[in-house]
Amino acid sequence: MTGLAAASVRVGCASAAPPPDDLTEVELVWVEKQTEHWIRFGREIREQILDRRRRILFFPPGATFALVRWAANEHGTVLSRLDILRAVGRGEACQTIPTVTPGGDILLRVDGWPKVERVLQLIDAIETIGIDPADVTLDHWRHVHNRLAAGETPRAYTMARHRAFLLRREIDA
Repeated sequence: MTGLAAASVRVGCASAAPPPDDLTEVELVWVEKQTEHWIRFGREIREQILDRRRRILFFPPGATFALVRWAANEHGTVLSRLDILRAVGRGEACQTIPTVTPGGDILLRVDGWPKVERVLQLIDAIETIGIDPADVTLDHWRHVHNRLAAGETPRAYTMARHRAFLLRREIDA
């Protein structure tokens, strides 16, 4: 067997020990200058390497992560997309996203390199003030999505906003 048939058989063999049903799987592909999928932030709990170009990351329910997908052909970039997702638990409603199984709760979705670059800059700004973007309130990512979709500038995520979120979460618990 060669080509895609062999690859699908190898994938089946590689996943002989199925992951628990409540984990979200994200398949990442890296074919230099053709197809590049990567995680910008997030805390996976497991990684499975399929081959030199593909691997699967596993996220627990409730984990927040950013998935960047980029693709090009001989004419240039054909896809630039960034999704910030919350991993869902078993039986929880979710949206389908390519390479994400079973799917996720979409907090932010942008298409086109200018918007993707803007969100990457916002993520960098959050890291600059010492906050892990995976710990940011989900409402902030929804806010950023809505403001960018409306062509507006999103509010900055500050240390004061983060402290308020942590206090609110402590009270709710």
